[in-house]
Amino acid sequence: MRFPMPFAAPPAVVVAVMLLCGLAAVVPVSHPWAQETAGFVSTIEDLPLMPGLIEEEGGMVFDSARGRIVEAFATGPVSEGAVRAFYDETLPQLGWRPLGQGTFRRENEILMVEFPGGPGAAPPLTVGFRLMPAAH
Repeated sequence: MRFPMPFAAPPAVVVAVMLLCGLAAVVPVSHPWAQETAGFVSTIEDLPLMPGLIEEEGGMVFDSARGRIVEAFATGPVSEGAVRAFYDETLPQLGWRPLGQGTFRRENEILMVEFPGGPGAAPPLTVGFRLMPAAH
């Protein structure tokens, strides 16, 4: 009884397939900035993080007799206008009342959305979030 010879690919094809598989394992599918971050700022549990922003490590939380003081930062390839529009639309739905550009109040707390790089900062844009007790 004679068995057919198994298929043998030419060595060049085998090498090409191995290289392509290796590249697929090394090349990222998308840049981290492109990933949607449908989450919340870790130090301000009920503050949504705008898609496109990634929270930086090292936020500060301080509890005082008057209330909590929190500072957090996030960075991403977004515009200041897009950030303002997102928070102007989203925060009132969560009970935050606008007081002025980038400033909101809810109960006894003030939230400020700021841009430490100044107006017209080059991307990636850094966004600062400051939460503090409201002066009665």
